[in-house]
Amino acid sequence: MSEVQAPVTYVPPKARSLFEPHRLVLMAVAAGLVFCMAWFMRWDWLPRYQERLIYGVGQTLLMLFSTAIVGFLFAVPLGLAQVTGPRPLAWAARGFCTLIRGTPLLLQLWLLYYGLGSLFAQYPEIRSSFLWPYLRQAWPYGFAALMLSFAAYEGEVMRGAFAGVPKGELEAARAYGMGRFTLFRRIWLPRAVQRALPTLTGETVLQLKSTPLVATVTVVDVYAIISRVRQETYLTYEPLLLLALIYLCLTGMLVYAFKLLENRIPNRGA
Repeated sequence: MSEVQAPVTYVPPKARSLFEPHRLVLMAVAAGLVFCMAWFMRWDWLPRYQERLIYGVGQTLLMLFSTAIVGFLFAVPLGLAQVTGPRPLAWAARGFCTLIRGTPLLLQLWLLYYGLGSLFAQYPEIRSSFLWPYLRQAWPYGFAALMLSFAAYEGEVMRGAFAGVPKGELEAARAYGMGRFTLFRRIWLPRAVQRALPTLTGETVLQLKSTPLVATVTVVDVYAIISRVRQETYLTYEPLLLLALIYLCLTGMLVYAFKLLENRIPNRGA
């Protein structure tokens, strides 16, 4: 007669201490670098550019969150189409993701701005329309390039997340009488997002580090402000170190925010 095994209780991993030896060494090195930067380098220019730097950081965050949110809204149907869609739709979604992921983001940005933007300018109907005041600016093309890139990368992530949701949960929902839309809204999509959340954190951080590319098409973000500071002050290291510190802080806040979100989602580990 076989013995009945007791259910295995999920035990969350123990949080690592902040005062581990290697972390103390890293904090000491970081403190030494900050001290050397403050003592041996010039920072008298910082108050003059403070307002412009704050504006640049705001524009960077606006570009990041707007492209990530809209891109994710596109990524969900891209991933779903590859899992459940008819073959033509699945091939189209897979082809889009392959094309965007297989070409440099800077090339896509330049094709949109210098190619599509120049094409729009050749048609009097477009120049006389209400859209022309927006299409003649650079930010719509920067937004489109970053948004499409995020949608393609996250579309592949959502494809794997949708495919990885246990079929038993979906079958149980169907047996309970849920319709397709209700099943998708209450079971399939939340479980897929839960599985994709760690990867979504990394993709959002990569999206943040991709935002400086929009400065190449005259969009004013924090990288463009720092470039202007370098041109006007003839300083090299101080502005770049400040830029690195800004992106490091923004990355840390993003990772921390996603970590809090992950902790709020119940873990169904067994």
